[in-house]
Amino acid sequence: MFVVATAGHVDHGKSTLVRALTGMEPDRWAEERRRGMTIDLGFAWTTLPSGGTVAFVDVPGHERFVPNMLAGVGPVPAALIVVAADEGWMPQSAEHLAALDALGVAYGLLVVTRADLADPGPATAHARAEIAATSLGAVEAVAVSGLTGAGLLELRAALDRLAARLPAPTVDDPVRLWVDRSFTVRGSGTVVTGTLGAGRLRVGDELELAGHDEPVRVRGLHALGEARPEATAVARVAVNLRGTPRDRLGRGDALLTAGRFHHTDLVDVRLTGDPAADLPATLTLHVGSAAVPVRVRPLGPDTVRLRLARPLPLLVGDRALLRDPGRHHVAGGVRVLDVAPPPLTRRGAAAARAQVLAELDGRPDLAGELRRRRLVQAGALIRMGVPVHTESGAGAVKAGAVVAGDWLADPAHWQRLGDQLTEEVARYTREHPLEPGMPVDALRQRLALPDRILVEALVRPPLRIHAGRVGAAGADALPEPVARAVQRVRAEYGDRPFRAPEADHLVDLGLGPREIGAAVRAGALLRLADNVVLLPDALDDAVRVLAGLPQPFTLSAARQALDTTRRVAVPLLELLDRRGATRRLPDDARVVVT
Repeated sequence: MFVVATAGHVDHGKSTLVRALTGMEPDRWAEERRRGMTIDLGFAWTTLPSGGTVAFVDVPGHERFVPNMLAGVGPVPAALIVVAADEGWMPQSAEHLAALDALGVAYGLLVVTRADLADPGPATAHARAEIAATSLGAVEAVAVSGLTGAGLLELRAALDRLAARLPAPTVDDPVRLWVDRSFTVRGSGTVVTGTLGAGRLRVGDELELAGHDEPVRVRGLHALGEARPEATAVARVAVNLRGTPRDRLGRGDALLTAGRFHHTDLVDVRLTGDPAADLPATLTLHVGSAAVPVRVRPLGPDTVRLRLARPLPLLVGDRALLRDPGRHHVAGGVRVLDVAPPPLTRRGAAAARAQVLAELDGRPDLAGELRRRRLVQAGALIRMGVPVHTESGAGAVKAGAVVAGDWLADPAHWQRLGDQLTEEVARYTREHPLEPGMPVDALRQRLALPDRILVEALVRPPLRIHAGRVGAAGADALPEPVARAVQRVRAEYGDRPFRAPEADHLVDLGLGPREIGAAVRAGALLRLADNVVLLPDALDDAVRVLAGLPQPFTLSAARQALDTTRRVAVPLLELLDRRGATRRLPDDARVVVT
């Protein structure tokens, strides 16, 4: 199936043409049939000579119903531009063409109707000249008469040729189904319709309703009037939703693959059309089937920032249209450059941002996004429409961008962060020489990092993380005065490893409580109790001495064998008990555990 939307001035025979091609009535409302004028979207389909199917979205031509027309054209890849031979090019012909051009529609046909009432030649020549200057370029033209049927066979063949030119749909992409109609079917519940431009829908799929947190589930699918277990792009579909009230959604809403779209109310875009400086402060943004008021802030000659009245699920590269409804004027087409732009708070920020945007073309680019964002989660990029993986399946990994968890970083920025971390730790060590390193959370704040795992990933030897702090490893972390004091302890007590300096002597050696704490954390001293410290190899030496005693042994025997005091022997044996080197018996004797 391929889907094509009609376009053209009111009463130029769009609905008559669809009716003649399909045998179906596209005007759904009694008011439309009574007035003989389409006021809302209509839908019909037919089989082409090749056996393929074309579905038509028939749009209204009157200027009062241009928003309805745009809701139908927005998601559709091709257009059937209809001009009456007896009236030729008209105002709504021009506005509809401007809309197609703004949306970047590149495939279409020109159909000159009422060829039985006037020579189609002049109308064809004029229309083709107008169309050639737009995104559609040179188009095939067919003259027809809905009344006599002349030219309909040629039109069917031309539609087959148009279908063959269309790019293959991307059926593996996430689903974003813009809703153009919603209604209730007795016994089935809420049904929505739309043009599935990409992806695949299946009965039972769990989707996300744009702007709402809770999921929705596909209860049933219809395409071309028949129930289907599955529908793939491009297709007109009707989706029956399980347990979703009718008043929860309508035209302009979207059904989405969960977790794959960024909902945003702020976008930076490139404008094609009116100069950015000439735009009014408020316009209407038309994208998909949605029409949302926006506030406009020009940035550069052709770039603007749009503040949306409500968030929409937009991607980098999306095409949309800006329209001034008061003047019935298409201000231009826009291409989304950034769906998560930075704030503009400093003086000159807008001009600087314009320079950045001038280099963007709206094509998602992983390396470029990393350079601009410097640090970002993979899931956030995917929701913006930026592919994290190349066709080889390892794009981000191959680029060296994955740094921790699902965090990606620009390699040059990551290197700068590593250098800055080393500098910050060195500065902190100078300012706090007796602390065992810089707290990880303090480092995270100094480096302006959003997650502590990024700090951990940045730590490289000779730095290490221990007990929530980043510092140098081993005794090398000791400040020079503390290292000298420890060396004096070793020189004085090296041959008496189980004798501990008294508290006042520790102070004389330069080891107050803070210095002792630093030495213990660095592994240069062993703390048994307050103001009771030994050299770090005392434990292993004690086990060897105690193992040579008759087993079991008493505290007194241990004290004598170790040549130490009760002040040292009691906490030393208790520490050996806790570490499992000795075991205390019910009579308070001990044995060495071998």
